[in-house]
Amino acid sequence: MTERGYQPHDSGAIPRYQEVATFMRAVQAPVAPPLDIALVGVPFDLGATYRLGARHGPAGVREASRLIRQVNPTTGIRPFQLCNIADVGDAPVDPLSVERSVEWIEQYFAAIHAVGALPISIGGDHTVPLPILRAIAGDRPVGLFHIDAHADTFDEFMGTRVNHATFVRRAVEEGLVDPRRVIQIGLRGTRYGDDDIAFGDTAGLRMVTMDEYEEMGRSAVIAEAKRVLGDGPTYITIDIDGLDPTEAPGTGVPEPGGLSMRDLQVMLRNLTGSGTFVGGDVCEITPSLDPTGITCINAANVMFEIACVVAESRARLK
Repeated sequence: MTERGYQPHDSGAIPRYQEVATFMRAVQAPVAPPLDIALVGVPFDLGATYRLGARHGPAGVREASRLIRQVNPTTGIRPFQLCNIADVGDAPVDPLSVERSVEWIEQYFAAIHAVGALPISIGGDHTVPLPILRAIAGDRPVGLFHIDAHADTFDEFMGTRVNHATFVRRAVEEGLVDPRRVIQIGLRGTRYGDDDIAFGDTAGLRMVTMDEYEEMGRSAVIAEAKRVLGDGPTYITIDIDGLDPTEAPGTGVPEPGGLSMRDLQVMLRNLTGSGTFVGGDVCEITPSLDPTGITCINAANVMFEIACVVAESRARLK
C-alpha cells in the first residue's frame, strides 16, 4: 500500500455490522513497513487473581469499536490521516503458562518495534504492559501515564512476581520506566496494609489518589501530568478499573468511587501535542461481566483517544 494507504472502513458507506470486526474498523495488515501504528490484541489473563475473562477483551473491543468514527471532536485529530494504522492481530499466548506467554508477547512486540511501528493494545490483564515495555523500552526508560484504581507496585502477589499487581514495580526495577516520570491517577482501592504503596513513595512515583484528584480538580491534575511527564518518551497504560464501575462494570476487580469516562477523555485529549508518546494499552476488560456492553464501548473510545495522541505525536516528530 502507498503512504497513508491504510484507511479504515467508512461507516458512512459500509454499515457498521458488515465486514470482519477489527479495532476501529482499521484494515488488517502484517507487521511490516509502512506500518506506523500497530493495533494489537493481547488475550492473556493468567496474571489476574480474582475474576477472570480479560483474555476475551480484544474480541469484545474489536466488536464494540465498530462505533468509532475517524475524527476527534475536540482536538480535530484524524489519526488515520496522520499515520498508517492497522490491526495486526493478536500477540501469541500460551493459555497454560504465564512464563511462555510473557516471553511470546515480548517477542511479538519486539517485532513491531523493529519495523519502527508504535503499539496500541487491548489486553488482557494488567500484566500485559510489562512484556510490551521490555520490547519497546529496553534502550531507554520511558515515562508512564497510568490510570488505575491500584498502584500495581507489589513485589510479590499470590507468590508470584509477574502478575497484574506487580508490573509497575518490575518495570521500574528493570530500568524500563523512569520513576520520576510516572504519574498514576485514580488510585483508591482498599489496601492489604500500610506498605501497599510504600514502593511508589520510595521510588518517587507521582501517585494521585481519587481523594487528591477531587481536591485538586481535573485541570490541575492535567497540568501536573504534563509537568511530571515532560517532553521525553511516554507510554500510556489504562486499567479500565480506573473508571467507576457504573461506567466500566466489566472488569476483574471493580472499585467504587472512580473516574468518569468524561474525565478520562478530557485528560487524554489534553495530552495532545504535549510530549513524545511511544504507545499505549487498555487492559482488564472482561466482556462476560459487561451485560450492557458499556465497558467494551468505553474501552474502544479510550483506544481511539490514545490513537489520536500517539498519531499526532508521531506525525509531529517524524
